[in-house]
Amino acid sequence: MTALHLWLRHEVRSTERRTPIVPDDAGRLVASGVDLTVEESPQRIFPTQEYEAAGARIVPAGSWVSAPRDAVILGLKELPGRPRELVHRHVFFGHAYKRQPGAADLLGRFAAGRGALLDLEYLVDDEGRRLAAFGFWAGYLGAALAVLQHRGRLTAPLRPTGKEELDETLRAAPGDEDFTALVVGALGRSGRGARAAFVTAGVEPTCWDLAETRDLDRRALLEHDVMVNAVLATSPVPPFLREADLDDPARRLRTLSDVTCDVGSPLNVLPVYDRTTEWTEPVRRLRKEPPLDLIAIDNLPSLLPRESSTDFSAALTPQLLDFGTGGPWGRCLDRFHRACRELGVTEGESGRA
Repeated sequence: MTALHLWLRHEVRSTERRTPIVPDDAGRLVASGVDLTVEESPQRIFPTQEYEAAGARIVPAGSWVSAPRDAVILGLKELPGRPRELVHRHVFFGHAYKRQPGAADLLGRFAAGRGALLDLEYLVDDEGRRLAAFGFWAGYLGAALAVLQHRGRLTAPLRPTGKEELDETLRAAPGDEDFTALVVGALGRSGRGARAAFVTAGVEPTCWDLAETRDLDRRALLEHDVMVNAVLATSPVPPFLREADLDDPARRLRTLSDVTCDVGSPLNVLPVYDRTTEWTEPVRRLRKEPPLDLIAIDNLPSLLPRESSTDFSAALTPQLLDFGTGGPWGRCLDRFHRACRELGVTEGESGRA
């Protein structure tokens, strides 16, 4: 049986400090017979030398484009615009299966090169549960930034930190006795993270999940100071907030933190903004009177890169050790083919999982 050749690529986004595989787990992969290539990356939270010490082959950033065709390219966020034909199997968060902007273009590049996208969001078990996710840390940071913004302590540009330092900042930020916070999707990974951050900040949030969103009480929603959306919709649902709600003069809501960032998708439950916010400008004002601020950063866990990478890598490594044509990876490949059909992308002979 041919050994798996795994190629860990450099992330092109300058604010992406995370990695899907940390050096300790890289050593596990190598010891198990995986042929591991790691690209140099000065922004990755773990030094390249630690991967080399774990037994990985080190190559220049961006060299995956000329990797052997049987190599599986592993990353987290978006690919560069070139090459236009993607010949490899790529494992990353593609954000292309819910008709997000650019979805057809990305899938068309895979079809043109006869490669395949094995999307980490769709790496699930037999019951459909995610096997590796950053959700807890996304929720934690979404709530933490909302608290700091509401209390006038959020500064830009954002910079990566550690959990102990962040928690000290949350505890030190002066609060007000009548602070009210709402977590929508409170029972999922992101929701649990958001709840934990609020508790650290001394706030007991209102928690809504499926029962409350089926029969949404928008008046009750608007009566909170802060809302964190942690719902990842997989089918169309009525929006949680509408433009008319933002203009309600009785609205108490002042800070909206959207962890999911499904902007541009027909499944977006918060169709009240048209672009995400950035590390350089993490907050955008949606309304002046009464004021309403938006936080919508689509790589929140990168602000806690060491903790979030370590947790994600621990969950992903066993799946990589069992990489093959069936099980979770087979489901990933099936989902890729289905997405191509749904978007009218014509495939050649693509993707071997």
